[in-house]
Amino acid sequence: MAINFDKALGIHEQALQVRAQRHEVLASNIANADTPDYKARDIDFRAALQKSAQSSGGQLRLLSTQANHMPVSGVGGSNGPAELMYRMPLQPSLDGNTVESHVEQAQFADNTMRYQATLQFLSSKFSGLKTVIQGGR
Repeated sequence: MAINFDKALGIHEQALQVRAQRHEVLASNIANADTPDYKARDIDFRAALQKSAQSSGGQLRLLSTQANHMPVSGVGGSNGPAELMYRMPLQPSLDGNTVESHVEQAQFADNTMRYQATLQFLSSKFSGLKTVIQGGR
């Protein structure tokens, strides 16, 4: 019987790819903190992950397990590409640069932590698959 890695790994593979892309965007923002008229950008993680899951055949939807659960409308993104969004500065600068180093560094640290968590999830999935393949040894 063949192992279907898409089903075995779940959404974690796509999440890792989107986190890596966001890492690049945040690093670019930090690198251009002193560039006049540079506009800070970011990825809408939820929309990007939704697009990635839909393009790979995976599904992201809320599961309603009881009749008392509230219906959720508008969850999920469109099938179009997730775009880079411009970040609105909390305090505008005179040179037109919208990068705020403290915000970018906090977002970078948060994304790093979430990237590591996704790697841990994938690692545990592979460990479980390895155990199954070896017959529980």
